[in-house]
Parts: sequence; C-alpha cells; structure tokens
Amino acid sequence: MRIAIPIAAGKLAMHFGHCEQFAIIDVDPGKKESGETQFLAAPAHQPGLLPAWLAQQDVNLVIAGGMGQRAHNLFSQQNIQVVVGAAAVEPEILVREFLDGTLAVGENICDH
Repeated sequence: MRIAIPIAAGKLAMHFGHCEQFAIIDVDPGKKESGETQFLAAPAHQPGLLPAWLAQQDVNLVIAGGMGQRAHNLFSQQNIQVVVGAAAVEPEILVREFLDGTLAVGENICDH
C-alpha cells in the first residue's frame, strides 16, 4: 500500500491543494510496518490535477487535513481512498497512527 500526505513546513498541509510537497510512504498494513518514504514536489496547483498525478505515483490512500468535494470525487474515480480531518503533524506520525488504528480525524477543514 502507498500513502500520500500533503506537506508544508515538514508537517501535514491543512489545505490539500496548496501543499509544497507530498510524502509518499510505502506501508505493509498486514505487518503494520512502514517502508521507504519519498518526498515529491507538488505539481503547480490546477483544479483536478492531483488525483490523476497521485494515481500515477501508485498511491492507494491520501491522508489530508481538508479537501473539497470535487477532489474527493476525483480520487474515488482513481480508486484512491481519502481520509480527511487529520492533525498537522509529521507524516511519520500520521502513518504510524493509521497503521495502529489510532489515527484521530476531525472535520474536513475545507469549505469548498
């Protein structure tokens, strides 16, 4: 499984579409282990671009703070699961909590 987390200043970017880069982390959910992490510069913001771009990176899951409904729908079309409402912490913490089943999520902070 491959998880993508939008990053700004080393932590989860609260608005998905305006992040500096993505942490792309390979995980083994069965063993609850994370593997290699890549940091990829985010492409220039264009509505609808990121779901297809992350699908090309073989991403299966996105953990985000907030995301618009259109982006949700586009990710669904790419068969990428989305979790929103995560806290602005380091990506390694979010992945560990996801694997442990303790990832706390709140409201989607995006209003569009």
